[in-house]
Amino acid sequence: MINFLRKYHKWIGIVFTLFIVLFSLSGIILNHRELLSGVDVNRKLLPAQYEYKNWNNAAVKSTLKVSNDSILIYGNIGIWLTDSVQSRFSDFNNGFPKGIDNRKIYKLFRTNKNELLAGTLFGLYKYSFSEKKWNKINLPIHEKSIVDIIQKQDTIMVLSRSHLLKTTNLSDFQIITLPNPENYDNKVSLFKTFWVFHSGEIYGEAGKILVDLLGLTLAFLSISGLIIFINKINVQNPKTTVPKKVKKLKTNKKLLKWHNKLGWMTLVFLLITASTGIFLRPPFLILIANAKVDKIPFSELDTDNAWFDQLRRILYDAEKNRFLIATSEALYYSDDNFKSELKKFSYQPPISVMGVNVFRKFATNTYLIGSFEGLFLWNSKTGAVFDYIKKEPYVKPIEKSIPIGQFLVTGYSNDFYNSEVYFDYDFGAQSISGVNFKPMPKKIASQPISLWNVALEIHTGRIFQSILGDFYILIVPLTGLSLLFILIGGFVVWFKLFRKTSKKRGKYENI
Repeated sequence: MINFLRKYHKWIGIVFTLFIVLFSLSGIILNHRELLSGVDVNRKLLPAQYEYKNWNNAAVKSTLKVSNDSILIYGNIGIWLTDSVQSRFSDFNNGFPKGIDNRKIYKLFRTNKNELLAGTLFGLYKYSFSEKKWNKINLPIHEKSIVDIIQKQDTIMVLSRSHLLKTTNLSDFQIITLPNPENYDNKVSLFKTFWVFHSGEIYGEAGKILVDLLGLTLAFLSISGLIIFINKINVQNPKTTVPKKVKKLKTNKKLLKWHNKLGWMTLVFLLITASTGIFLRPPFLILIANAKVDKIPFSELDTDNAWFDQLRRILYDAEKNRFLIATSEALYYSDDNFKSELKKFSYQPPISVMGVNVFRKFATNTYLIGSFEGLFLWNSKTGAVFDYIKKEPYVKPIEKSIPIGQFLVTGYSNDFYNSEVYFDYDFGAQSISGVNFKPMPKKIASQPISLWNVALEIHTGRIFQSILGDFYILIVPLTGLSLLFILIGGFVVWFKLFRKTSKKRGKYENI
């Protein structure tokens, strides 16, 4: 048994060294998005799938018509000013900090006083027409992302991922913690629990730093194991000189000492990190997608705010005098200005676990809902769902192997020459009615990708799609399962062999 574990601890470790190191280092980058937000990567350095073509790769979230012939188009590309026939595009990003991540726009909004606001990944901005630049507005909350903005009469409402802010002057903000939903059980999704364990966020910045150290440890264990293996081959090579053999043996002795020591000292934490990561990607994600668990006491999740990190979009329906809230899990409404518990709609539309990207009123009781499940007209009263792309009633699939639909909708616009267009993550601008969207100008298509997003593509395994095709989806679970075997097998071998040898050596050294 020991020989078996020793043999496959070595060989499986060698096979997965590259993946383990890449996942470890990319995970560290993912933990520090704002810190690294100014670092970009040229898309030409990546596989072709990451190049902008036809407004794909979530380039566009939506548009805002500011006059008859002035339209702002926005999303991951920042903000660009164009006209009704897209004959020209002008950069409208002056004032945002350096780095494409600082230009990630969730919502553009024009107030009743013609003030222009932008909800971004890292805060709320107001455009100064006199200075022709964006200026950041200080908000009384710690979280950065502003995911939506609406207005009811004179009150502007700014939605973060956990709170609702109200203001009438963009200077004084009232923080609103939304009421709990009906029948609230004070539980959180198992997916979110695994997520914060995996990233270390469960204990805030201290937890993230701990996971960073684990990432460095894991990279060291993988690289040191590979070096030990290569050195052994060189030592056995007859052409290797004696001095070189002695040097490599000494190197191996030192590396093996720290390889073993760091391995057993961090074993429990590494097992938690590896096992939780497996369930954050398909196919294992499906096993936990709908599960809920109790909140971990004294952790980041242990909060009285039922909507912590769950809010995604808000809409006010003046006809029904009610607010609609889209969360990461479902749609809710309040018909009494948030004075009582939020009510969950009896009938829910198809929504991806990655959130709602299109959310707007269409007709009485009917709303246009877009996500990575597709684009649908949803009647909140009857529950009827109409596939707006296929132009046919929606039929819920009996089984799903992956938690996304046929159309990965990232945005929508009806501001151009009486046409409707939706934006697909893979295929870009797709016409629903009217003429086709104009090609993407080179100056916009050449926008870089953030280092954080590159790290995300590596960490999820999507970076390998151009090589492995659809089989890339197995990279994360296979690496995770292999890592569990490597860690457990390595510990057993160390405990049975190296630890006993070390104790025996220490016994005789003390005589």
